[in-house]
Amino acid sequence: MNETTGHVGLMDLHNLSSISGNGTTGILDIPKPINTAINILTITILLITMISLGCTMEISKIRAHLLKPKGVAIALVAQFCIMPLTAFSLAKILQLHPVKAITVLICGCCPGGSLSNIFSLIVKGDMNLSIVMTTCSSIAALGLMPLLLYIFSQGFTGLENAVPYVGIITALISTLVPCAIGILINHYKPNYSAAVTQAGLIILTLSTIIVSVLSGIVVKDVIWMIFMPDVVSVAVLMPLIGFTLGYVMSVICRLSPKCSRTISMETGCQNIQLCTAILKVAFPPQVIGPMFLFPLLYIMFQCAEALLLALCFRYYHKVKAPAGDTGTHKQVVTQEEVKEP
Repeated sequence: MNETTGHVGLMDLHNLSSISGNGTTGILDIPKPINTAINILTITILLITMISLGCTMEISKIRAHLLKPKGVAIALVAQFCIMPLTAFSLAKILQLHPVKAITVLICGCCPGGSLSNIFSLIVKGDMNLSIVMTTCSSIAALGLMPLLLYIFSQGFTGLENAVPYVGIITALISTLVPCAIGILINHYKPNYSAAVTQAGLIILTLSTIIVSVLSGIVVKDVIWMIFMPDVVSVAVLMPLIGFTLGYVMSVICRLSPKCSRTISMETGCQNIQLCTAILKVAFPPQVIGPMFLFPLLYIMFQCAEALLLALCFRYYHKVKAPAGDTGTHKQVVTQEEVKEP
């Protein structure tokens, strides 16, 4: 799709969003200096997140999972089938306005996020699989995300030519480079990985606070649009459906309980930093309006639901340990006992 067609599509989307009514979103006028500052900070957050993620990855573990790719393959199918289909279905069922629909579609087609690694740890999942899945989904998104957006956007009037593919591909490439830098740091200078991650966390926290304050200032008059029933419903249901169907699909494919829990977390957790960067940088403020804040609403419910599921698992684990995990533990103990004189 050429650049001219993309601009025409965005203008059509702007015209649609300027129509008065409940679906109106394109009434946001952000001062240029503030808009530039938010864009720079948003990109900074994305780059730091991906460098920190790369610092947790080990080439040997990635290679080991790629040599036995069943878990990774199932995880990728779950990530790029369940979430885009969920986003498309919810947008259709709730009859979302085109601007809201494209926001939800972009969120649903994003690869897995770094928060999934934390939640996988909480539910005692397979951390190696979690990290490898995040890595593979980030790479696969370079081709799959534009393709899925092209396919699903055809189902909405006004979105056929409105997706900024060049901006999305650029954002995806910009995630792979810092991630590769993080992997190289962890491989050649592993002693620096912890320091890089800690420094990144400090910068990430400060940048997120500043972006939140600036965004709050510019959308204070239209923030109510983010809390409309249709938008909130999507933010609540999308991660929950992802967690549930990711686990069900893993069980059907006969993966271990540990791997199933990991894929569940990976499926429901999206790369919110990437989604925010795409919405904020690839779309003009007059087109996207306050909907660039949708990822923040999504991540709130994503974290709340993941923590609730983690608490349920912890309680269940205290009452009765999962059969798969118990069997593995017994096997390890038996082997250790055999080795003893």
